[in-house]
Amino acid sequence: MRHGDKVNNLGRTASHRRALLANLAIALITHKRITTTLAKAKALRRYAEPLITKAKDNTTHSRRVVFSYLQNKDAVTELFSTIAAKVGDRPGGYVRVIKLGFRRGDGAETALIELVDFNENYNPNAGKTRPAKRTRRGGKKAIIEAAENANANIPVAEAAAAEAVVEEAVAPVVEETAAAVEAVVETPAAEPVVEAVAEVAEEAAAPAAEETPAAEEEKKEGEDA
Repeated sequence: MRHGDKVNNLGRTASHRRALLANLAIALITHKRITTTLAKAKALRRYAEPLITKAKDNTTHSRRVVFSYLQNKDAVTELFSTIAAKVGDRPGGYVRVIKLGFRRGDGAETALIELVDFNENYNPNAGKTRPAKRTRRGGKKAIIEAAENANANIPVAEAAAAEAVVEEAVAPVVEETAAAVEAVVETPAAEPVVEAVAEVAEEAAAPAAEETPAAEEEKKEGEDA
């Protein structure tokens, strides 16, 4: 029994299955889409996607690892040049499997497996740039730093224009406030208050005027002594 065995052996031995998947992967890399049975297509997807991910790192070690699976120099060259450049920004999901119905003869369920980025008609996001994924690393600190950097890069002319706009917006309010104060002072009800304030100011200034000659005499006596 194969309880818990998630690998579809496809009714073949290990060596036969490796050769089958390698040949299917070579055909997919060469032609960008192939038609096969649904079971083989699902097995090929799990076999080919790690190889495409490895092709993003164009190093000698990566090429040797992929060649150990495919054993085909032309397929390796195509994978590391054309395909890697096309799927470089995609984080995964390089192929899609589309069911095509049942095959006449043996009734096997067939499917089309293709590279996603090489079908311009079926791909609704073809030609569009993907925005960078925003992570939560850094939290509020990173957001504050980004805002400060944005404010630091504001040109001086724009800052002066902003100040002018603020002054224009505040000027009418200041003028209305000053006019309101003058109107209150000029009203008849405010005249007694103004006169009382003037009298208090005169009384406070009178003692200071009276003490001034005495202070001058004391200064003269001190100088004579």
